[in-house]
Amino acid sequence: MTVPAYSGQRLGLPPQGPGSVASLLRRLLAILVDWTLCQVVATGLFDLTWGEVAGLQAFAPLGLLLLLNLVLVPTIGTTPGHRLLGIRVVSLDGDGDQPPPPARAAVRAVLLCLAVPAIILDADSRGLHDRAARSVVVNAR
Repeated sequence: MTVPAYSGQRLGLPPQGPGSVASLLRRLLAILVDWTLCQVVATGLFDLTWGEVAGLQAFAPLGLLLLLNLVLVPTIGTTPGHRLLGIRVVSLDGDGDQPPPPARAAVRAVLLCLAVPAIILDADSRGLHDRAARSVVVNAR
């Protein structure tokens, strides 16, 4: 097996610019933005005391992160963090410009919330959650 010259080469993506595989740093910053947003919303929405959450309430931010990904990724292809950092999720099927369909986006969202699949990367810098959904996070600009 030959080693690709850049992430996304085997997928037919450009080496840089719009449509190229987004960097790991941008993807990590995007999930940090989304997670922080979910933490703040959960704290206000459920009247939680920051740092003193126990029981099922501790899963409120994770549930919001799941909901955020379930709704936004299959419809517009981005979350607030993605949008802020200029990246988006696209399906590898079709023209490479459409977000993944709802069922595959749901698989992606659930695996993302499990965390471990998202940190295991392949040669194209895709996490297992993106491989399972036949999607890739690319630069939007």
